[in-house]
Amino acid sequence: MFDGLEGIDGSVLEVAIREHEASRVPRLKRLWSYYRNPEEGARVGGSGWDGRFRLAQERGLPPRLTGTGGQIGLDDRDRTRREVVIENDIGWRIHTMVDFMFGRPVQVLSTARDEKLRTVLGRVLDAVWERSGGISLLQDMALLGHVYGYVDLVVRVDARALTARAGRAVGEDDAGELADHVRIEVIEPTRGVPILDPSDYRTLSAYAVRFERELNEVERVSARGIFARRGTRRIGRRRRRSGRTEVVTPFDRRVYDDGELVETEALSWTGGVTPVVHVQNLSQPFRYEGLSEVEPLIALQDELNTRLSDRANRVTLQSFKMYLAKGLDGFDRLPVGPGVVWSTDNPDASISEFGGDGSSPSEDAHIEEVREAFDKVSAVPPLAGGVVRAKIGNLSSANALKITLMAILSKTSRKRVTYGRGIGEASGLVLGALDALGVMEIAPGDRGVRLEWADPLPEDLREQTQAAKTKVELGVPRERVLSELGYAPTDAGVS
Repeated sequence: MFDGLEGIDGSVLEVAIREHEASRVPRLKRLWSYYRNPEEGARVGGSGWDGRFRLAQERGLPPRLTGTGGQIGLDDRDRTRREVVIENDIGWRIHTMVDFMFGRPVQVLSTARDEKLRTVLGRVLDAVWERSGGISLLQDMALLGHVYGYVDLVVRVDARALTARAGRAVGEDDAGELADHVRIEVIEPTRGVPILDPSDYRTLSAYAVRFERELNEVERVSARGIFARRGTRRIGRRRRRSGRTEVVTPFDRRVYDDGELVETEALSWTGGVTPVVHVQNLSQPFRYEGLSEVEPLIALQDELNTRLSDRANRVTLQSFKMYLAKGLDGFDRLPVGPGVVWSTDNPDASISEFGGDGSSPSEDAHIEEVREAFDKVSAVPPLAGGVVRAKIGNLSSANALKITLMAILSKTSRKRVTYGRGIGEASGLVLGALDALGVMEIAPGDRGVRLEWADPLPEDLREQTQAAKTKVELGVPRERVLSELGYAPTDAGVS
């Protein structure tokens, strides 16, 4: 199928894709299902669909709650079916981590030695990232990385369009035109299949992107089992699906539709490297995959959902008072309520009251300890998500708030290293392509970038203003200080 690839054996690529879909994809989908917790169709007896839905995290509940294993009834109408409570603690923690990482835009600045070139390259990189998606692209990259543990970026360049304008001078006003021909794309790990160099796991020999897409075409299919009526077969129609595989190497790019080669493009601008940037969420030594934020929380999520479901069943059984009547005729036909009087001639008649919700300190303590374990493992306390509790104390200053959120701030700083390296490598590939295609002369030493991250915590305007005055007094350019404060040169009164 993948014959004629330069630098990689086609049979090796086929085996790698099969192994990826057989072993890696199911694990990645499980991580996504625990983060997203979508509704899924429930099946009864292993074959029939009962028309109702279950949440994905119900898979982690014991059989006595879910109805599997023959312990309780499978039907919602069965009185023996237990109540299920799902509280997705993983989802909001992942969103909070992404907000701390890319809640505000990140400035990508060139470190070129020449000031004029540095300004032009900064404008070009800013335009490329903005046209590729801007802050939305970075947030998507962070979300996939946090869930799966890693994410990949592919740099795509329209070499023909850039070569056509080679030799012309490039200024700040040309940044948007160049950015129209360069794109940085996020690849979901379920689709990306890396082929690593046997001698260096950090080097990609090739990279395949495999997925199915729906075409704007209709095909006729046999719908046995869906449209079957009285033993006959009916023919239905549906949108045609096509399996697409894109293979990228340091030398070329090939696209296959259902195994047939449909597109080939030579990559003369890559500099001998595969134009794919690998980003680990948290670095894991000697492994291609990084550390996922979801994986260590799965067991805690199952335990929390189990205990919440048990508590719901206990409350249901004990929250209402019940009565046992002896020697009263028709007691079952009269409602229990204010003003209702029962009478009887039986001197031995009695009404006994029982039930009512009682406290369960051990249950409450266990659930609270599970939530605290969530905080420690994820490093995301409820305060980071906006839940203020009385026990946080008196936060009288920004420093006190930072101490309270020390865990998530430290983890965010650690992840800025891996994500920042990925942004820098992708920017370097873009600048290298512009040099290789003759658009701009950019030496390898001038292709570096520096990232300026915004503080994830709210800042005091008075402290910001005082810090800005100090920077101006130390000689920091006024335009840069105003940019850090959020002011653009076009704003009224700013000069």
